[in-house]
Amino acid sequence: MEYMLINHTDPNGPGPAPGTPEFEEFMGRWMAYNQKLIEGGHWVAGASLAPPDTATTVERANMEAVGTVDGPYAETKEVFSGFYLIKADNLDIALALAKDMPVDTGFIEVRPVAFRPDA
Repeated sequence: MEYMLINHTDPNGPGPAPGTPEFEEFMGRWMAYNQKLIEGGHWVAGASLAPPDTATTVERANMEAVGTVDGPYAETKEVFSGFYLIKADNLDIALALAKDMPVDTGFIEVRPVAFRPDA
């Protein structure tokens, strides 16, 4: 079964500045997590997203695009900042993998994939 691990974080939250030793350590934890998913046979895809101020939202109504808005759809403190698409035998394994994600502060939504045309 496939699951989406959706990372919701505060883009203005604390974090190390790029180019610092702390940032290298921070990224090392993410690279180790990626490798754990790959070696465990769980990896399907994953990516971090650019900051929410780079987003453009397309609004649709009655089967047509009716406009665009600068910024993300949701007006919340935490934003969708990245994702993993993983393979896991069951929800317990997916939750364990989500709990291991090196997120300092935020939320990780775990949701089963209902349909993926290329799967």
